[in-house]
Amino acid sequence: MMALGEIRSIYPPFKKNGDLAELVGMVLGDGHIEKFPRTESLTIACNSNNPGLIKRYSRLVAILFDKEPYIAKVSKGKNCIRVRIYQKNISKRLAISTGNKSKIKIQTPKWISGDKDFLIRYLRGLYEAEGSFCVHKPTYTYKFLFGNRNESLLRNVYRGLKILGFHPHKSRYQIQVSKKEEVYKIKDLIKFRQY
Repeated sequence: MMALGEIRSIYPPFKKNGDLAELVGMVLGDGHIEKFPRTESLTIACNSNNPGLIKRYSRLVAILFDKEPYIAKVSKGKNCIRVRIYQKNISKRLAISTGNKSKIKIQTPKWISGDKDFLIRYLRGLYEAEGSFCVHKPTYTYKFLFGNRNESLLRNVYRGLKILGFHPHKSRYQIQVSKKEEVYKIKDLIKFRQY
């Protein structure tokens, strides 16, 4: 089957582009890479109430891996859809460790941090996974939030926003942009929840 090309035997590095930068952000937020004896799996957990998100990231997975992912509901009564793919060398090609990401030190790849267009797409992936946009007009409160328990990932988001000219605030588990004009500007710049 390998000789016929039915089973892949070569897994070249991904082309560094906006799609890859965005998928890396999503995987760092809501993704998980698991290692098995002969393969690896990439799973992205998506909110089942957000079909645009499911469609967008299953499409990105299909484009980058040249293979359609499995899309399945977790279980009855849960609002989670899993987008999953099995392939070799996923961790190596994405440069993301397998297993639990909560305690590992995560650095924004230089090819992303050095290119503003790639950085914008990377932040989009992260915010689609772990972000929220909140407006409460009676109290003139505007917030664009990113929440995560991984300290290094929070620092990466903070630095990325600063590179793009924003003025974020950092607390223990979140990064917040709270100036009204900046909240709308970053939301539009990364196309948050625009499918």
